[in-house]
Amino acid sequence: MIPNPIRKVLSTMAARQVRALLMGGQACVFYGAAEFSRDVDLAVLAEAENLALLERALADLKAEIVFVPPLALEYLQRGHAIHFRCHHPEAMNLRVDVMAKMRGVAPFSELWQRRTTVEDRRGGVYELLALSDLVHAKKTQREKDWPMIRRLLEADYAAAGEAAVEPRLGFWLRELRTPELLIDAAARRPDLCARLKAQRPLLDLALAGEPQALAAALEAEEKQERERDRIYWQPLKAELQKLRHARLQNPPG
Repeated sequence: MIPNPIRKVLSTMAARQVRALLMGGQACVFYGAAEFSRDVDLAVLAEAENLALLERALADLKAEIVFVPPLALEYLQRGHAIHFRCHHPEAMNLRVDVMAKMRGVAPFSELWQRRTTVEDRRGGVYELLALSDLVHAKKTQREKDWPMIRRLLEADYAAAGEAAVEPRLGFWLRELRTPELLIDAAARRPDLCARLKAQRPLLDLALAGEPQALAAALEAEEKQERERDRIYWQPLKAELQKLRHARLQNPPG
């Protein structure tokens, strides 16, 4: 069952009709790969009307901004995360982080079209990033995100079983991070695997059934992705540093 503080945040967003999708650790819980998290991470539509709705929802939650940058379209559209702390009695001290743009993740309009909608036993309705988009969003430089990607994909593979059709098999071949499962998926559809080798060369090793070499290739692939993410964040971190310095020089109030 989703914790009450998380439910309060999501229900408030829904009541204000904010275009927002749950991601991060709380979304992983819904997909069967539990991750302990005290935060709510949201992907939001970075448009003026939606931003106004978001501001009203945050006011309902008595949320104050923490850190920098401030809540503004220009920062959301450049890929910054905006951080808040809730002071509503039903969500006391819960942190809410919102983003509108992420490296390697589709624009929000596409995310919204293929979102996952979940209803809990109390009738609450929650809008989540689709699993494929959540996997892409988790490909960061943070070491803790990669075991979670692996668990998400393993849970999906186990849940679908032999009933999976080509779109899902293709997703697994492009994203699985468990050598044994990747070899199994390749054996189930070697023709599809061969077609996808251009996108993911390590599929050659999956087709050959070489788990040790495949594990090493997966590790190298992860290192490359983490480095791409580090490079992506360099200018954003530099901008944050300037904003922090300006805030110290001219503190609010």
